[in-house]
Amino acid sequence: MKVPDRVRWALSVVDPGPADRVLEVGCGPGVAAALVCERLETGHLLAIDRSPVAVRRTVERNSSHVDSGRVEVRQSTLDGLDVPAGSLDKAFCVNVNLFWVQDPAVELAVLREALRPGGILYILYGDGPTGEDRVTPVISDALRRNGFADVEVVRGEGVGVRGENCRTPPVT
Repeated sequence: MKVPDRVRWALSVVDPGPADRVLEVGCGPGVAAALVCERLETGHLLAIDRSPVAVRRTVERNSSHVDSGRVEVRQSTLDGLDVPAGSLDKAFCVNVNLFWVQDPAVELAVLREALRPGGILYILYGDGPTGEDRVTPVISDALRRNGFADVEVVRGEGVGVRGENCRTPPVT
């Protein structure tokens, strides 16, 4: 299968390292998951989608990565995601509209809890009908209001917003 330009671009922006612990929100048919897994050595990918068909397709496309334990694929909404606090280095999505069509406060709270302090969230879009001036201000504002710092717009073969989790670890 040909990899869509927006997915290649998104992975160049996210740039997962070999030991990164990554979350993909809305994994669809598993194309981005395959590209992430090719970069991982000791790292791990958790790919989620609310669609059982998407989950099945991701598992089928990435069966060797699933078998090796490099990727886990779950049917889940983002607001229902349950992972240990601070267990992720990066989280990303490509063409997931929930961050600009509704108030994403609950979903961003889940991501802030799941990302380690300093972890990075990437909300990325291809060159479709979203329009940079339409989505990036809304997403940027939502990230700032919900505890993300160093929020910036990223551009290339797509557009998106990047923010750093500024949640501090609990004092023990």
